Amino acid sequence: MDVLFINANSSAKAYQDLSKVYSAIEPPTWALLLAESCRSKGFGVGILDCDAERLALEAAVERVEDIRPRLVVFVVYGQNPNAGTTSMIGALELARALKESVANIPICFVGSHTSALPMEVLANDCVDIVLLNEGVYALHDLLKGNLDGDLEHIKGIGYKERGPAGFRMPKLNAPRHVVPQERMDEDLPGYAWDLLPYREKPLDPYRAHFWHAEFDHDKRTPFAAIYTSLGCNFGCDFCMINIVNRVDNTEGVNASHSRGMRFWSPEWVDREMRKLADLGVRTLRISDEMFFLNRKYYTPILQQAIDREFGFNMWTYSRVDTVRKDALELFKQAGVNWLALGVEAGNQLVRQEVSKGSFQEVNIRDVCKTINDADINIISNYIFGFPEDTIETMQETLDLAVELNTEMANMYPCQALPGSPIYYTAKKNGWALPDSYEGYSFYSYESQPLPTNHISSAEVLRFRDAAWQTYFTNPAYLDLVERKFGLPQRKNVEDMAGIRLKRKLLGD
Repeated sequence: MDVLFINANSSAKAYQDLSKVYSAIEPPTWALLLAESCRSKGFGVGILDCDAERLALEAAVERVEDIRPRLVVFVVYGQNPNAGTTSMIGALELARALKESVANIPICFVGSHTSALPMEVLANDCVDIVLLNEGVYALHDLLKGNLDGDLEHIKGIGYKERGPAGFRMPKLNAPRHVVPQERMDEDLPGYAWDLLPYREKPLDPYRAHFWHAEFDHDKRTPFAAIYTSLGCNFGCDFCMINIVNRVDNTEGVNASHSRGMRFWSPEWVDREMRKLADLGVRTLRISDEMFFLNRKYYTPILQQAIDREFGFNMWTYSRVDTVRKDALELFKQAGVNWLALGVEAGNQLVRQEVSKGSFQEVNIRDVCKTINDADINIISNYIFGFPEDTIETMQETLDLAVELNTEMANMYPCQALPGSPIYYTAKKNGWALPDSYEGYSFYSYESQPLPTNHISSAEVLRFRDAAWQTYFTNPAYLDLVERKFGLPQRKNVEDMAGIRLKRKLLGD
């Protein structure tokens, strides 16, 4: 085997007790894409998904020892698009154990956190190579070579060169470009679904988000997630999505400097959806950051899903200002039963400050009604602790959430995620940042969100956790769940709300 792609397990620390039942377990999207890309070039590939198999550290090391690949690549992304940093928890733990056990196998890291802070990742003793940006072409070039003396000639990587005294010094080579639009179908030709583990049938170790399955545990598997496009055209302060497009090694480059979208063809998407339907998947996430943005791209994809009668239950993201009433019927017919809306903040001034004015003025209440009238459920996303937030403005956000009473709500404390513009603002201003990868997790014990210009990190986190409890124990919300999904599903939500997160910052 030329390359083994590893998806490490960080779930217990990142999600606490929610990881046992309630958090999703997604197929490792980028490991699948990179594996298929390398396989299409003639390389022998494999995937070790420690998260899906819930592998203990020792068992994972034994697997790698048995396989003995030429190269190990830790693909460090996350099921939440911003979770690449928290996924470093398990990746570094396993990489250290591998380096002690099979030191002669080079270890490489790729992913959003690596793209944001390549020199920091490369500084770890257990990391030999990093791939800059998404790493597709650099990885192909690596596997063509000897993984040793030719590293200095390979663009798009960082590695450790030996200095005069034999010390290994981190060094970044010139960047390599990302896959261009015209080469998407050829150089990222699909997903290597056949390399994933399973118990009885394909994709059965994976489980959908609880709400995606209408709060019914029996509907959560098999589950899959795919992209039909990559990237985002916008540059919000709190987001680091576009950092994997980075083609500039200058220190301080953030995600807003490499915004942009690339699309696969409708034929490519149709082929991948057909594969999943044939594998028995009915619960499918479209992971695009901006799926509901350009009808030129989403219309043929959705029409194909209708014509092929795939029968998927799908969810995807939408901006609140791009929802088109005339398109919702098409979405519903295709099987899009949930739309995730980035409401973010109840106070318009707070919201405009972090979104750089990129959102058009819309009435979110009207948008939600339009979506619900099309018989589509809503996951509304809220963030507490933006720089100009106060207790009063965060209360505005909670009040809006309770008023909208959507079928699901995600509530996040604002984190200065590496690669995001706000991360560099925090560094410049001397704001306290987490001292561990676990500290960047929204749900972890060590979670340490940003302070605002008016209140402390602890106050932000305390408000967020209380707000979540307020929402999910609200009788009006529980009545909505019972009315739409059933009494057993209401009980499932009540059970979920009974799990309290422990927080170091709050003295637990």
